[in-house]
Amino acid sequence: MMNSQPNISLWTKFSNNRAWMKFRANPIGWFGLCIIVLFALMAIFAPLLAHFDPTKTNWMAVRQAPSTMYWLGTDEIGRDIYSRLLFGARASLMAGFFSVFIAFIIGVPLGMLAGYCGGKIDSIISRCTEAIMAMPSLILAIALAAALGASLTNAMLAIGIANVPLFIRLTRGQVMTVKYMEYVEAAYSVGTSHLGILWKYIFPNILAPLFIQVTLSLASAIIAESSLSFLGLGQQPPAASWGSMLNSAKGFLTQAPWMAIWPGMAIFVIVLAFNLFGDALRDALDPK
Repeated sequence: MMNSQPNISLWTKFSNNRAWMKFRANPIGWFGLCIIVLFALMAIFAPLLAHFDPTKTNWMAVRQAPSTMYWLGTDEIGRDIYSRLLFGARASLMAGFFSVFIAFIIGVPLGMLAGYCGGKIDSIISRCTEAIMAMPSLILAIALAAALGASLTNAMLAIGIANVPLFIRLTRGQVMTVKYMEYVEAAYSVGTSHLGILWKYIFPNILAPLFIQVTLSLASAIIAESSLSFLGLGQQPPAASWGSMLNSAKGFLTQAPWMAIWPGMAIFVIVLAFNLFGDALRDALDPK
């Protein structure tokens, strides 16, 4: 018979972890996490939750105010804003997660290489990073998206590339601190390979600040995707996107303010949630 004691002890160890206990006691962090989970569920189950096809027009219901039939009203061509808001969450969250994933998988290895090797390799990577950071990330994302072509995929790629320098700089600084720790020097002394040191001893010990950066970058990536869609460089009509919904609403702010209120509130709430969660995570993982 298999002994379940190891599983219990692992759970006990996790439950007693200092970082977990600090996060568990932070109501602001839980509030942000709950909002993130709620929006994620909205995006996943959008086809089940939506009342209407988000791309279907109804010329008999143009710019209708919120009602029992259209909970959040309709837009300038009679599309249900509630349904479009749900499907727009898919575009924004997908863009946020995939663009940050791109920045992570490119920036972290380059940052580790620069911080660990030093010398000319560090100099080349650092100078290239500084050259990219000389341009504001949103402007760079707009330029890349315009060069690649208007689509959600290209927008995610552009946002991801624009965020790579943040992860390179953060990772480099963390590696330069960790590589002089006693446990790393002990690994050197027993003949551990450079790759083994990076993977087994350095990478696990720089994950905490990287996780915090991921949560904060998700918020900025969602804003960037909404900005690109607002400019026509992101999700293309008739597909729903919060940014494109705001673009459509800008000409009807006095006649139909609900067209701008709901997508604007959605962007505000999800970005606030990621920032609250990121701040709580930083407080929990802070070793001081």
